[in-house]
Amino acid sequence: QVQLVESGGGLVQAGGSLRLSCAPSGRTFSTYAMGWFRQAPGKERVFVSAINWRGGNTAYADSVKGRFTISRDNAKNLVYLQMESLKPEDTAVYYCAADSSPGTSITRLIRAYEYWGQGTQVTVSS
Repeated sequence: QVQLVESGGGLVQAGGSLRLSCAPSGRTFSTYAMGWFRQAPGKERVFVSAINWRGGNTAYADSVKGRFTISRDNAKNLVYLQMESLKPEDTAVYYCAADSSPGTSITRLIRAYEYWGQGTQVTVSS
């Protein structure tokens, strides 16, 4: 059974930092593109960041560009989202997702990601 398990969420003050981790289990995801999405209360799930399987291609939502950094360690089968200069508007449940499409491209489209984690809550207080 394929599972993605996120960790690292929590409560932080504005301006603080958090690092989210995503640990796929059940199969190796080293050849999958990986993405992070978030969903704030009462809002739709939206794209945050993505990275291709090699790690050489990344993408970010405009709202997090320059503050968040996505990375991966294929040897450890882990994906990270380093979040700096957090703002109250970053408060959301953050989801890790995997896209098994072949190639080195990445996508911001939710429907392209077949596997999803349960999410981890990030709360930024003002």
